[in-house]
Amino acid sequence: MQSIKSVLAEAVTSLQTVSDSALLDAEVLLCTALGKERTYLRSWPDKVLHPEQIAAFKHLLQQRQQGKPIAYITGKREFWSRDFQVSPDVLIPRSDTELLIELSLALIPANQPCRTIDLGTGSGIIAITLAAERPHINVSATDISPTALHIAKMNAAKHKVEHIQFYQSNWFDSVPDGKFDLIVSNPPYVAEDDEHLQQGDLRFEPLTALISAQHGLSDIKIIAETACNRLKTGGFLLVEHGYKQQEDLQSLFKTLDYCNVQTHTDLAGQPRVTSGQFLPPR
Repeated sequence: MQSIKSVLAEAVTSLQTVSDSALLDAEVLLCTALGKERTYLRSWPDKVLHPEQIAAFKHLLQQRQQGKPIAYITGKREFWSRDFQVSPDVLIPRSDTELLIELSLALIPANQPCRTIDLGTGSGIIAITLAAERPHINVSATDISPTALHIAKMNAAKHKVEHIQFYQSNWFDSVPDGKFDLIVSNPPYVAEDDEHLQQGDLRFEPLTALISAQHGLSDIKIIAETACNRLKTGGFLLVEHGYKQQEDLQSLFKTLDYCNVQTHTDLAGQPRVTSGQFLPPR
């Protein structure tokens, strides 16, 4: 007979070589198998588990031992204090992207009309979070993947966010005419030969949402160029990018005559989001 405490101890040992957060991973997986919150594990460490509970836990644990990301095993990940459904068809939400939310919310005027679009929405975390935090704005979201859009729509329904227009589109290609106050995107920005693609969670994530040609800059260039024709005067473009791409994005934005170009750092102090304002010359 095994208790919660003993099962966790064994699991942590088995995960040491594949995870930097072995205890957290083991707790999350055990909670998934038991259908309980993590507080339950701490409240009842000596509770004896049934054989079927242990079997369910070991099935999940085996997937993690093979390197599969926790988010894909459990089917969910928290972002901006909300749980979002995820699958191997979409990127795993990361805390770095919360910087995009912070910057966007600071640019959205309170209780005034604002048209916003999230390009390459994936699981919908950006569009849904902005729509939930600012119910008065008009939000659109695009993705070229119908499977990703299906997940985004399910997440929107889960969080009772109904005022989002979803478009299956390669960036702006299938988006109806009209201009926006704010364009945000977390596009593919990883170079094809980047060594990180063979490490950690990236090994399991959809390559089409990660890799971009021209050293990771191809899609960002398309977005920045086309956004010039889709931004209202005074509108902003915000793009998430890699920590070594700051100079390239600053140069690109300035070449395209964006004004007030700035690069913003994430919680680790790494350059993560570059913004520019569209102010065409008079």
